[in-house]
Amino acid sequence: MGSFQPFEKSSERNRRRKRFGKIDAPLGEKLQAVKWGEYKVGDLFRIQKISKMLSKEDTNDNSDFPVYSSESTNNGIIGYTDNPEFICNEETPVYITFGDHTRTVNIAEKSFSVLDNVKVLLPCTNNILALLFMIATWQKQIPNLGYSRHWKVAKDCVLSLPTTANNEIDFDFMESFIRELEEERIRELSAYLTVSGLSDATLTEREKLALQNFDTLEWQEFRYDEIFNHIEQGRRLKKDDQKAGNIPFVMSGVTNKGVVNYISNPVASFPANSLTVDIFGNTFYRSFAYGLGDDTGAYWSDEKEYSKEEMLFFTASIGKSLVGKYSYGHKLRSSQSLGFKMLLPVRNGVPDYEAMQDFISAMQKLVIKDVVSYADDKIAATKELVRE
Repeated sequence: MGSFQPFEKSSERNRRRKRFGKIDAPLGEKLQAVKWGEYKVGDLFRIQKISKMLSKEDTNDNSDFPVYSSESTNNGIIGYTDNPEFICNEETPVYITFGDHTRTVNIAEKSFSVLDNVKVLLPCTNNILALLFMIATWQKQIPNLGYSRHWKVAKDCVLSLPTTANNEIDFDFMESFIRELEEERIRELSAYLTVSGLSDATLTEREKLALQNFDTLEWQEFRYDEIFNHIEQGRRLKKDDQKAGNIPFVMSGVTNKGVVNYISNPVASFPANSLTVDIFGNTFYRSFAYGLGDDTGAYWSDEKEYSKEEMLFFTASIGKSLVGKYSYGHKLRSSQSLGFKMLLPVRNGVPDYEAMQDFISAMQKLVIKDVVSYADDKIAATKELVRE
């Protein structure tokens, strides 16, 4: 795409610049020392013509090439196809997909197709780590418009990016920065797994049985208000009224699990070990106290002390009971959900909490096993590079 020259900076833009959030001191010093320029998104990512948009019914799980949607889960991949429209090869190894409704940006390194509400972009570089830097910067600039179209504002964003002495984009700096950031986070992850005891992902006999017996469990429907004696809606708090602090403030959406800000307003009346359900039916477990916007409801019990694992099971079951039922045009209010029902395993007609506990514990270990393996492989690769 040629050479990219930055715009002339203004002091106002410098004051508004958003980058990576909290960064540890050594990396933070690098960001302070680097020279910055400002670049239009439209000059960095060139939109591509889409000849054929697929529908979800056109996808399957037995093909090889991913189909990207506007969903924010599973990196936007909603299914697979045998006949991809966009081909990743030596000439064009990388594309970018942009989910119009959800502001999700994904890097596609394998041939693919898209559903409606997805934009396909050709980036100005094939350097994956530099693209991660650019995407992180870009996503912080795009305002959350709810379940609306974001491309109309996303394409006009101006990004602050590192520049060389010749006023060209410094892709090498971005690659180095992301590599160091990844190594730092892997070390922190490894330390956390060790301290928390999660580095041992060996299943107990009870956990093995929970997995083996899952398909033979007896199930029964329970009303939400049979499980939770508190089901309450959040309160409206305009962005301009949100005072900076350390209280997580939750609103509708799946990005960052709905945490949109950290505030000091006295609205953190919702306790840890609870779950939230927003107007679209998105459901998340909360292990921390938080404030809540009026587009999301909180669910918890102070009559029975549920374990984290039991709450995670409830979260998954409620999410399953609501999937596909609510949207921007048909919103859910928590007061409407009191009599809604979720499926739970039972023994003698009552919820089988032991089965839920053991199953979720087993699933956590299976996931952690992959995380531990990933962390170990990354640390080993880093040590090998250091020896070289």
